Amino acid sequence: MKMDRIRAGLVGLIVLAGGVFFDVLAQDVYPTAILPFQERGAEVRGLGPKASDILFASLVANPELYLVDREDLEKTLGEAELNLSGMVGPGQATQVGQLTGAKILVTGSVMQVGKKLFVVAKIIGTETSRVLGKSVKGDARDDLDTLVEQLAEGVSETISAKADQLVAKPVKQEDRIAALLKKLGKSKRPVLYIKVAERHVGQATIDPAAETEITLFCRETGFEVLDPEAGRRKDANVVIQGEGFSEFAMRRGNLVSVKARLEVKAIDPKTDKVIATDRQTAVVVDLTEQIAGKAALQKAAAEIAERLLPKIVEK
Repeated sequence: MKMDRIRAGLVGLIVLAGGVFFDVLAQDVYPTAILPFQERGAEVRGLGPKASDILFASLVANPELYLVDREDLEKTLGEAELNLSGMVGPGQATQVGQLTGAKILVTGSVMQVGKKLFVVAKIIGTETSRVLGKSVKGDARDDLDTLVEQLAEGVSETISAKADQLVAKPVKQEDRIAALLKKLGKSKRPVLYIKVAERHVGQATIDPAAETEITLFCRETGFEVLDPEAGRRKDANVVIQGEGFSEFAMRRGNLVSVKARLEVKAIDPKTDKVIATDRQTAVVVDLTEQIAGKAALQKAAAEIAERLLPKIVEK
């Protein structure tokens, strides 16, 4: 089996008569966040949280989805003071995606009309801002879990069939650098000193993946970057420093998903004034925890570099 085909998706095991045959199924894994459902009307009081909990439990077994941990999600949104219960819009979806690493959000509402109970899901792409919907209805006396399990099937089918509308196509590194070069234009580039500490929870970190990625973007877009090991911080016009960490999220078959978070700020070394600051969360799936962790930090670093460097040039 080829390694690149394995990393392209989840590994499927097919058992055939007379022996065992391994087949690689090229499926993408979509980081997904299930947000609380809104309750529309006194008749459905208390059903919103139950609906989102049942939906989470129903979707967690879907091999195409990596569900963002509920406690982690609540903590992150709480820190950002975001109240998104059933009311998330495309603009907020982008913000939630940046904070949690989710590419897809699922939220919705529960309502009763006459003797009918409706459970409606809103499926939002955090990168494309595309919104799709799915709903189920049943008798008000029906069990909520039955309706939400039906809804989960519909949500899974919608994501699988229309993922290209919800999730942006991967952008090549050279294309991202070309776009950044165009954005920076002919502005004067300050001399940079870059130092980003990073760690993988539970394992030793071999080399600075985030720092390397930011340095690469800076050099490829015309910035002079000083070697941090030479201790020439005082010679820089701008110091970029930060901290990143990655940690194991979950395992599916032979693949491991890892989540990383990176925080970076740009400082004027002469005045210690913070010029700009940014943060990014990323989720990556790979064959090994170590590789996935580094890839997640690299992904977060690339996205920060695209936003941070223009701010440095402006200052």
